Amino acid sequence: MADDPGNQNPQGKTRLVQHFEKRAIEGHNEAWANLWDTNNDDMWDRGKPSPALIDLIEKDDILNPITAEGRRKKVLVPGCGKGYDVVMLALHGFDVVGLEISSKGVSIAERYAMKELFAPQPYNFGSSDPGDAGSVGRGTVKFIQGDFFKGDSVGEKFDIIYDYTFLCAIHPTMRIQWASRMADLLATGGLLVCLEFPLFKDPGAVGPPWPLQGVHWNLLVEGGDGIVYPSKTVPRADGGSFERLMYMKPERSYESGRGTDMLGVYVRK
Repeated sequence: MADDPGNQNPQGKTRLVQHFEKRAIEGHNEAWANLWDTNNDDMWDRGKPSPALIDLIEKDDILNPITAEGRRKKVLVPGCGKGYDVVMLALHGFDVVGLEISSKGVSIAERYAMKELFAPQPYNFGSSDPGDAGSVGRGTVKFIQGDFFKGDSVGEKFDIIYDYTFLCAIHPTMRIQWASRMADLLATGGLLVCLEFPLFKDPGAVGPPWPLQGVHWNLLVEGGDGIVYPSKTVPRADGGSFERLMYMKPERSYESGRGTDMLGVYVRK
C-alpha cells in the first residue's frame, strides 16, 4: 500500500494513518472496505503486478507451477486489491484465488481479470514470452469476497500464498493471528512468499502501512507474536510453523520499496 509523503498533513500523518488512527482494531475491515467504496483505493494501488514476484517465478525453480505429480499448484493472494498479482500468476500457469474484504474491490478485480487474461499487458512478464505460459498453459482465476481471519472465507489449502502489503495493513496486535492463519491455509511443505515492506520505516512509526523490520522472522520462524518494538518477544522453544528457504533483495521491486524491500520464501513445516 502507498505511503506517499506528499499525502501528509502538517503533523506528518499520511491519509491512511489519519483514516485509521481513531478506529478500533475490530473496525479495520470496515475501514478498508470504506476506502474502496469512497474511491480512495489510489492510496495503495500500484497499477501493475509485483516485478519481484515475476522475477522469482521466471528465474528460480522454487515456484514451479506444476507439482511432481503433474497437478497445477494452487495459490492464494490475500488482500489482492485489483487483482494484478492474481492474474499474473495465472498467466504463469498457477491456479489462483484472490481474497479481498471489499465486494467492490472484487468486482473491480474480476473486470480487470476478464480483460487482462484476454490481452495480457507486457508488465505481466519479465524475460518470458508474454504470448503464453509456456508448456504448462495458463491457470485459472477466482476472486472471493471475505475476511481472511474467518475460517469459512476460504475452504481449501494452498501450495503457495503470496503476501505483499497484507501483513503491513493489519494492526500489530493481529500479527500472531496472521501467522496462525497462514499456517492453517498452507499444506505441509507449502510456501509462503513475502515481499517484505515497509522495511524503511522507523520501528516506532504508526501505520498502516506498519513497519515490518524483523517481524516476519519473529512470527514465522521464531514463533513470536510479531511485536518486535519496543521489545522483542521471547521465541517459542519449538519455534514457529515455518522455516526460511530464501531471503534476498530483489533486483526489481515497486518504486516505494526499491532498495529496501526483501523477498522471503518460507516453507510450512
